[in-house]
Amino acid sequence: MEISQNEHMDWNAHQRTPVLFNHHEPYEVNVSTIHHVDLNPIKSTRDAVKSKERILILTPLRDASYFLADYFDLVTQLTYPHDLIDLAFLVGDSSDDTVAHLTSEIQRIQKNPDPKIPFRSATIVEKDFGVTGSQDVETRHSFEFQGPRRKAMARARNYLLYTALKPDHSWVYWRDVDIKESPKKILEDFIAHDKDILVPNIWFHRYKDGHDIEGRFDYNSWQESEKALALAATLSKDTILVEGYSQFDTGRNYMAKMGDWRNNKDDELELDGIGGVNILVKADVHRSGVNFPSYAFENQAETEGFAKMAKRAGYQVIGLPNYVVWHVDTDEKPGNLGARPA
Repeated sequence: MEISQNEHMDWNAHQRTPVLFNHHEPYEVNVSTIHHVDLNPIKSTRDAVKSKERILILTPLRDASYFLADYFDLVTQLTYPHDLIDLAFLVGDSSDDTVAHLTSEIQRIQKNPDPKIPFRSATIVEKDFGVTGSQDVETRHSFEFQGPRRKAMARARNYLLYTALKPDHSWVYWRDVDIKESPKKILEDFIAHDKDILVPNIWFHRYKDGHDIEGRFDYNSWQESEKALALAATLSKDTILVEGYSQFDTGRNYMAKMGDWRNNKDDELELDGIGGVNILVKADVHRSGVNFPSYAFENQAETEGFAKMAKRAGYQVIGLPNYVVWHVDTDEKPGNLGARPA
């Protein structure tokens, strides 16, 4: 009472009592059937290992027993932390023991006592699509079989993707079962480019007189041409263009014919179509609805249609012409496939 009114106001200015109007306590949900998913923290960045970003490796399989042992030998050598990797496989229209061999291999890996070997999880999906064509080279790569084959493969990829993709996945890595050689750091190498969609060059070893001819394998990774666009304009919207056959002369530039593994592995090339042997995709590309069309999309299907769809949606589609992943030699000969440049 011995201070003035002004002094009293100054004294009390630093200790005002807070008043909360319409204050709400946190809303607590105790119903087990209600789930909350926050996708905002899920990113795909160059710092994937440091940020502990999870990767989903997807592999479609059909009559693949022969290749599974080598597949798992290569996958277990990947240096990206295995506790951040989920594996998922779709087995469809198989007549061999693919499911049994696959289960055995997965169990062998997941029971390994070395903590660096087992993966975070492994999933096997079974789904038949009514594909009855032979798996021999002449039938599988014949021109007449390409349309139905690519449509069925697209469906298999989509079924696998939508079954296995989880909210915490940052990257999706498509990897075929019949890869012969690939770098152990392939995931880190690809992620370092920070591209929406990335593919390497696909070649194969074939030895003649002790010399490796280094054959070019994948003609589905290409740059668009005016000739191909003009050709597509003359075709029905339901016609699917396939590469490497005399029936469709597209004049496109094939990444398989470019590059050299002896040169800078990080050189980039913009592409309009891609093959499916090895693809790294930011998971949000798939979440945004870009999948593998099992129909003609801009006269392309499956992986080439996927690339076309991604570019239409504004995503990057990049190839690495000097980064070579080696496929098994399918022993294609000029007499097998007519004019196809195998």
